[in-house]
Amino acid sequence: MRWYIVRKKGLRFFKRTEKFNGNWTVMEEKSRAWEKMYRDRWSHDKVVRTTHGVNCTGSCSWQVFVKNGIITWENQATDYPSCGPDMPEFEPRGCPRGASFSWYEYSPLRVKYPYVRGKLWRLWQNALKQYGDPIKAWASIVEDPEKADSYKSARGKGGQIRVTWQEAYYMVAAMLIYTIKKYGPDRLAGFTPIPAMSMISYAAGSRFLTLLGGEMLSFYDWYADLPPASPQIWGEQTDVPESSDWYNAGYIMMWGSNVPLTRTPDAHFMTEVRYKGTKVVAVAPDYAENVKFADNWLAPNPGTDAALAQAMTHVILKEFYVERAESQFIDYAKQFTDLPFLLLLDQTDKGLTPGRFLREDDLHAGLEKAANADWKTCLIDETTGEIVVPNGTMGQRWEEGVKWNLSLAREDGSVIAPAMTVGLDRIDTVAFPYFDNTGNGIFERELPVREITLADGSKRLVATVYDVMLSQYGVARHDGDTMAARGLDDAESLYTPAWQEPITGVKADIVTQIAREFAQNAIDTGGRSMIIMGAGINHWFNSDTIYRSILNLVILTASQGVNGGGWAHYVGQEKCRPIEGWQTVAFAKDWQGAVRQQNATSF
Repeated sequence: MRWYIVRKKGLRFFKRTEKFNGNWTVMEEKSRAWEKMYRDRWSHDKVVRTTHGVNCTGSCSWQVFVKNGIITWENQATDYPSCGPDMPEFEPRGCPRGASFSWYEYSPLRVKYPYVRGKLWRLWQNALKQYGDPIKAWASIVEDPEKADSYKSARGKGGQIRVTWQEAYYMVAAMLIYTIKKYGPDRLAGFTPIPAMSMISYAAGSRFLTLLGGEMLSFYDWYADLPPASPQIWGEQTDVPESSDWYNAGYIMMWGSNVPLTRTPDAHFMTEVRYKGTKVVAVAPDYAENVKFADNWLAPNPGTDAALAQAMTHVILKEFYVERAESQFIDYAKQFTDLPFLLLLDQTDKGLTPGRFLREDDLHAGLEKAANADWKTCLIDETTGEIVVPNGTMGQRWEEGVKWNLSLAREDGSVIAPAMTVGLDRIDTVAFPYFDNTGNGIFERELPVREITLADGSKRLVATVYDVMLSQYGVARHDGDTMAARGLDDAESLYTPAWQEPITGVKADIVTQIAREFAQNAIDTGGRSMIIMGAGINHWFNSDTIYRSILNLVILTASQGVNGGGWAHYVGQEKCRPIEGWQTVAFAKDWQGAVRQQNATSF
């Protein structure tokens, strides 16, 4: 190797140095002032514990190092409690977005001051000079069609100018007072940040609107975050397990949820459970980050997820309910689903169609009518053949002394045995609607029915939800059913694997394979089949019906409610722990009087 000394106008860029210890040590004289910048970069005065409010459900604990009030750098905290010897630890929690949070904190692009549209600001300044009174000044703008249109038509075109905080407060206050005086406080409406991002920020806005008498709009309507299928089915806000429960699963489908990207600090629970033998399936139309972790990748055409799930449901109903009659699934369905409950069938100009639930008040009138009978749904006790009301219906929620639960035991010690079907003694034809990208229509199926007499003496046909579901999915109940699917490869029959293939683009045989594996794993593991769902499908039009078609899979396989099973949603850790104290502040309960009861004692 040759060394070259670079000279310029007689100056040497490299000075001769003294070498010793066999040329391993070099003695030289030069300034090391450049090192100070590096050393100061990592110096700090104190360490602050915090998390990053970036609309993430991770809530990762970070140690933030501060010098002279300025964030210098951040580290993931490593003092989480241990999960024990049989589970991976939660730490270290954090992601690149969190690690770079301080860059956003001091970014020149961060909005730090109030801005007002230029056209509106000029109108406001002129009106203040003309009227003096800020309320009259604002009225002169919004009540003048030409002025109002001039600034509203400029929306989305930029033109914002910076104003002081005091000027912004003054203008907003005038808007609010004007609206309250002219229309009333309930015409004020507002969004606030999601509580999972910042409970304090949310409470600040909600308290302000509550005290004014305004309306709080749901942030979920803004973000399209909350899956509406959850309250539709269970009446709650996605009460799903925390992400560590992924590690308990025996089979995982990531459906519309790009776990490594959107649940970065939790993703390791999914990647690590594969070492225990858990199979992972990714359902995503694009080659997303999570796909590389999957054993099978199903790539349906965007927005066709419901067809994919319906085909899997067809396989499970046909093979595990009708042909194999798996007791684990059927016993679960009897106690925890509405499949045994009876539906009234309506006679329409299209033929016989499924109607509403049969209720206790349909069967009894007058003195025989029980309390809240119009909210009590009915099923058949297969032991006696009678139509009965089990514990756990909606109507029993308001009864005193009655436990609102899912127990099938009666007070006399007997146990209700829900019948899944009304039987095959009488078969009728029922009409179902269908909706697809080619148009809407009606198709017919065979349906087992039973005739009953109502309290008013009229005769009506009924069928169980299970009967209707099998009929709609085209699952044959007897050899002579010509309206049902001829097999899984019957592409002409709705909801079969062959039917979904031209819609989704996913091969029928792989759909059949995954459905069988998902259900068989639930049998082998006691329900530890899991679907991690996410915004990839929730942000589609009619996402509630897409979700419900997918949720059928965890319900029919007796997986919902089992550790390591059921559905795990991306909002699974949005839990406001100090809920009572937080609600008092957020919704100004400390300013509201106590609810007065009719016979309450006054002091």
